[in-house]
Amino acid sequence: MPVLDLQTLFSIPSVEPYNGFAISPDGTQAAFAWNPTGQWELYLLPIGERSEPAGSTARQLTGGPGAKSAPRFSPGGKHLAYVVDPDGSESFHIWLCDLETSQHTHLLAPQPDSALQPNLAWSPDGRQIAFISNHTGRFSTYVLRLDPDHAGEATLADCRLVCDQGGPNWDLSWSPAGDRLAVVAESQGQDYAIYLADPAAGGPAAALTLDGELLNAREAAWAPDGRRLAFAAERNGEYWVGVFDRDSGAIVRVEAQAERGREGEVNLSPVLPGAALFAAGGEGAAPAWAPDGERLAYVLNAGPQSWLAVVELATKRHRFYQVEPGCHFRPAFTPDGQSLLFIFDSPRRPDDLWRLDLESGQFEQLTVSLPPDLTPDDFSMPTHITYPAPDGQPVPALLYAPPSLAEETVSGLPPAVIVIHGGPTWLFQFLWYPIMSHMASRGWVVLAPNYRGSSGYGRRWQLANRFEMGRLDTWDVIAGAEYLAREGLADPQRIAVTGRSHGGFLTASCLVTAPERWAGGSAVVPFLNWFTSHANSRQDLQHWDIENMGDPQTHADLWRERSPFFHLDQIQAPIQLICGANDPRCPASESLAARDALQALGKPVELLLYPDEGHAFLKTENVIDHELRRVEFLRRCLES
Repeated sequence: MPVLDLQTLFSIPSVEPYNGFAISPDGTQAAFAWNPTGQWELYLLPIGERSEPAGSTARQLTGGPGAKSAPRFSPGGKHLAYVVDPDGSESFHIWLCDLETSQHTHLLAPQPDSALQPNLAWSPDGRQIAFISNHTGRFSTYVLRLDPDHAGEATLADCRLVCDQGGPNWDLSWSPAGDRLAVVAESQGQDYAIYLADPAAGGPAAALTLDGELLNAREAAWAPDGRRLAFAAERNGEYWVGVFDRDSGAIVRVEAQAERGREGEVNLSPVLPGAALFAAGGEGAAPAWAPDGERLAYVLNAGPQSWLAVVELATKRHRFYQVEPGCHFRPAFTPDGQSLLFIFDSPRRPDDLWRLDLESGQFEQLTVSLPPDLTPDDFSMPTHITYPAPDGQPVPALLYAPPSLAEETVSGLPPAVIVIHGGPTWLFQFLWYPIMSHMASRGWVVLAPNYRGSSGYGRRWQLANRFEMGRLDTWDVIAGAEYLAREGLADPQRIAVTGRSHGGFLTASCLVTAPERWAGGSAVVPFLNWFTSHANSRQDLQHWDIENMGDPQTHADLWRERSPFFHLDQIQAPIQLICGANDPRCPASESLAARDALQALGKPVELLLYPDEGHAFLKTENVIDHELRRVEFLRRCLES
C-alpha cells in the first residue's frame, strides 16, 4: 500500500457534522457548512430530484472572513440564520441571509469579554430568534426580536433574558406553538438537564424530572403537535431515547422490538441485529420527529460505530440502517416523511451529506468530498480491540495496523504512535481522522485508546476519571504502549504519543508519568496547568472543571499533582507544543509557559503558535501546516 500523502489528505473537504444542517420547509433544498475552498462556508443543495454528479449543483451562499456554520431556515423558508466564528475564539456572531435577494445582515455580535454559542432557534412566527450568550457572565438563553426597520442594529442590551436555569445553557428548541423553549443546560458532573421556559413571560423554568429526580437529558426535539418532547437521556447507567408528554407529565422510554425487513429493505448489522444492539449497551442519541408525529429517528451508538434507527411509536418496532461501519450524525426527516438526511463519515470516507430512502432502504450520497483520484478502498479500517490497564480493567481502543505488520522485515518491529482523543467525554469511533490513516500507511502502528472518561461504553466508564484526571486516564494510555511492546506489535524503543485538547494534556501527563517509555510527544492545543487554565477560561469551562476536578482552593493538592506543568523536570523525550492564539478552551499561554519552563530546564521543546486560530483550527492551510509539522516531529523521534 503506498504512503497516503498527508497534504492531500488534509486538503480533502468535509461537511461540518456537529453544528448541523437544515432542510428548507418545502423540502427542496438543504443548507450545510462545507470547506472545499479551504474555508468553512455555507452551501445550498437541491434535494428534490437526483442530479449527476452528486453535489455538483451545490451553491456557495456565504463568503468573506470567518467560519460559517449552524444554518437554520426561517419557518417561511425566506431567510437563513447562521453563525460566524471570525477568529477561532468561539465568540460567534449571528447573521441573517435573505434567500430571495442574497443580502446578508449582521444581526448580533458578542460584546467584549462575552461569547455566543452556535445554537439558534427560530420562533414559529419567524419574528424572533432565541440564542445563548454569556453576556452577564454565564451562558443563558435570550430572545432577539427581528425588526426589519433596524436590521443589524441590535445589541445584547436589546435582547430579552428568558432562561437562566441550571448550569451553563448549551442548546435550545422552540415549540411549534411558540409557548415554550426547551433549554438544555449543564447539570452536575457531566450531566445535562432540560428546562421548559416560557419565552414570553420568562421567570423560573420547569425541569424534566423522573421519579422526582432531575433527569440527565439533552438533545431536545419537539413533536409536530408541540405536546411531546423527545430527548436523549440516561438513568441508572443506561442511555436511551425518551418522550415527554406535556399533558400527562409522563416520560416514556423508547425501547426496541426490532424486525428484519424484506430482503434488501434495510441494512441491518450482521453482528448486532435489531434489539441486540440495545442488549450490547447501545446508546440512543439525536432524536428527530417524522412530520406525522408517529415515528422517531435517532442515532444508536454502540462502541466505535453507529446506526440510524427509525421507530414506529405505536408498535415500538424499529428498523436499523447503516451505510457501513462508521458514524451517522443528526438525522432529519424530509418534509414528506419519506427520507432521512444525515451526515456520515468513516475512516474510509470524509463527512458528507447523505439521504436514506425509507421505503427502499437505499442510500444516496448527496455531497462528494473525496477527490476522484481516491476511493474508499484506498483506506483501511481499524480493528476494535481491548487491552488490560494496570488494574486489570479492559481498555477499548482502535488499532491501525500497517500492511507490513505481519511481515518479517530487516528493520525489525515497526514504530508506533499512541493517539489520544480530547473531550475527555468523547471517543474515537470509526470516523474520518486522516492522520491515523497516513501514519499507518507509512508503516507505523497506531493505537487510539478510549481511556476511562470516554463516552460510548456506558456511564460508569465515562465517569471513571472524574476527580482522577491525569491518573487513571494517563495509566490507561501508558498501558496501551506497554501492550504494543509486550505483544510484539511495535518496537518498545520507538513509541511516541500525541493528542489534542484533553489529549494534549494527557500527552504531557504521559511524558512526565512514564518518561522512559516514550520516544517523543506532540501535544496539540493542550493545557498543562489546571490552575492557570481554569483562571483564563470562560465560566462554562470553569463550571466543568469544578464539577469534575473540584474547587481549585479546596482541591489545590489534587490540581497541583495532576498538572504536568509542575513535573516538567521528569520529561526525558522531545516534546512539541502546538497552539492557537485565540483558543478560549486551552489558552496559548499554557503552551508558552511550558515552553519557557522546559527551555530553562534544558529540555528539547518545539513550539508552534498560530496567531489566527483558536481551539479547532478553521483554516485548511493551517490544518495542513500543523499536521505536516506534527508528523515530521514524530518522524524525527521514531525514525532518526
